[in-house]
Amino acid sequence: MGEVAALPLLLLLLASCTVRESQAFSQSVDNDFTFTLPAGRKECFYQPMKKEATLEIEYQVLDGSSLDVDFTLISPNGEVLISEERQSDGVHTVETVDGDYQFCFDNTFSRIYEKVIFFELILDHITDEGTDQEDWKNYIIGTDMLDMKLEDILESINGVKGRLSKSLQIQTLLKAFEARDRNIQESNCDRVNFWSIVNLVVMVTVSVIQVYMLRSLFEDKRKSRP
Repeated sequence: MGEVAALPLLLLLLASCTVRESQAFSQSVDNDFTFTLPAGRKECFYQPMKKEATLEIEYQVLDGSSLDVDFTLISPNGEVLISEERQSDGVHTVETVDGDYQFCFDNTFSRIYEKVIFFELILDHITDEGTDQEDWKNYIIGTDMLDMKLEDILESINGVKGRLSKSLQIQTLLKAFEARDRNIQESNCDRVNFWSIVNLVVMVTVSVIQVYMLRSLFEDKRKSRP
């Protein structure tokens, strides 16, 4: 009896998800990007947002001298919400209004070194909450006798989806941290190798000079007479 009741329940769940997939499973959007910012350049990006949503921006400088960059976040009305100078990373969350938000990465203070920058956008509550959100209930017929309701299943699925999205976000951030640490280690290794070679050259040069000076001290400079 339980298996017979579970089959129509699953079919109803699939139908409701198909009809309202944009509302039940699209409350949060997570995107990440990595780009190279040349020396003396400034790059800006635009993200359209709706009212009463949430925009979270996290950035990290993965590679480049000093691992720093200037960051600015500007609202649709031109107000500067966040302005940071010479930072290696940052996390910012703002409540949004309708319009395009602009965020810029500025490397104009560096005339030689380019920067590799990773940033992630997390957009919450970007769908319309009040437009026929409960219409999926019209597809429920004869489910009053079931022990588990569709609301419980949808809540469980949304919970699993949220945890998976959070896990994916954490893994992405860990990859960014690992990339930055690897670049720092490679840069340190190059410095160590360079100065080791310099020290080796200096030691060889000093040894040659010492041998020459010692030989010159024991040379017989008297000229033989005929």
